[in-house]
Amino acid sequence: MHYLIETYGCQMNKAESAALENLLFEHGFAKTEQVEESNLVIINTCSVRISAENRAWGRIAHYAALKRSCKFTLLVCGCMAERLKEDMKKKVPGIDYVLGTFQKSAFSTLLAAIKENRIPEVLEETPAYVFAPSHLEAGSFSSYVPIMHGCNNFCSYCIVPYVRGRELSRSPESILKEIKAQSEMGIKEITLLGQNVNSYLWKENGTSYNFAWLLKLLAESGEARLVERIRFLSSHPKDLSEETIDVLAAFPVFARHIHLCVQHGSDRILELMNRRYTSAQYIDLAEKIIKRIPGTSLSTDILVGFPGETEEDLEATLELMKKLRFAYAYMYYYNPREGTLAAKMANQIDTATKKSRLARVIALQKEISKSVMETMLGTEANVLIEGPSKRRKDEMIGRTDQDMMAVFRAEPSLTGTFKRIRLLALNGNTFKAELVS
Repeated sequence: MHYLIETYGCQMNKAESAALENLLFEHGFAKTEQVEESNLVIINTCSVRISAENRAWGRIAHYAALKRSCKFTLLVCGCMAERLKEDMKKKVPGIDYVLGTFQKSAFSTLLAAIKENRIPEVLEETPAYVFAPSHLEAGSFSSYVPIMHGCNNFCSYCIVPYVRGRELSRSPESILKEIKAQSEMGIKEITLLGQNVNSYLWKENGTSYNFAWLLKLLAESGEARLVERIRFLSSHPKDLSEETIDVLAAFPVFARHIHLCVQHGSDRILELMNRRYTSAQYIDLAEKIIKRIPGTSLSTDILVGFPGETEEDLEATLELMKKLRFAYAYMYYYNPREGTLAAKMANQIDTATKKSRLARVIALQKEISKSVMETMLGTEANVLIEGPSKRRKDEMIGRTDQDMMAVFRAEPSLTGTFKRIRLLALNGNTFKAELVS
């Protein structure tokens, strides 16, 4: 039995796809890239942006059409599946099964039925999200480890709380167990995942344990020390505490990079977005991080064209970017998501204006990113060697503590190890470097 899987969207989707693949291996399925060999095709979808949904619909239609000549089961899962449920099968009858966010635990039941060529029993939903025991991706040296799921923030533009549900934290014992198992399989770097990792909260015997406590536990525990670098995604500025900053500063195992989503620089727009911080509060937090954790790079998300956004609001965003000088940013323009508060707001911005404003933001960030990287030339960096460069076989590529990519000459046998490099030059958004003896 063979399977083919395509994953769209965030890191959590990638982690969940890895967990699904682990179950597939347990059930005797082998991975293939050829649809002609496949008994099962899985599309793991995203609903955060309309572009992600449109792309998924295109791929679903593609595989539904291929079923006329190839015999396989077509399964759609992920956030689109949770949002649209059985309506997806009405739109594309070629879909065999739709598994929402809270039906992942039924995946094993479905696999057993597919192997036996029968219709499975009803695929029940679970009352709460169930964390998989392992999210290890075969052959990788870095891995995702979900620590919490869902979101309670209800930003007015965001569909995540509706498709992922309320916040649920994973037990520390389960997190440590997975990290230990991954380290024994050769994983050198983990990324802790959650829709908002800063709101991690585990309660046991009347005591509450927060994100800072968890980070300190990981930094000091024997299991986690087997991993050489720890990252985390994503952070909501309103929840990143002084205590967390102190822990990050105290332990070098944590990568010197934080992705801190600002979304906008205008206080008026931030309030309409229900972000619950001001631009001044965000700047104060960012400056504390930079001051107390030397060498840390910051990246962010920026959303332009929100309903009612003016030129003055946009200028506030550009000024914030100039002040904080993000290493990089994910930049996009607002698209209404059905069911969110912002989709019903007046003063929606036309697409041409949104694209024009986004182009200005992207142009500025390109200048800033180049300038930030130029200041790093001549310095040394710690890098995890990920493998050969796609462009040149005699070069290896690696990711630095600051979440920047570098290429350099090195032996392929060094793949999966940490080395010191010296940053020599720039090629676009990638450093040209050399190993330090």
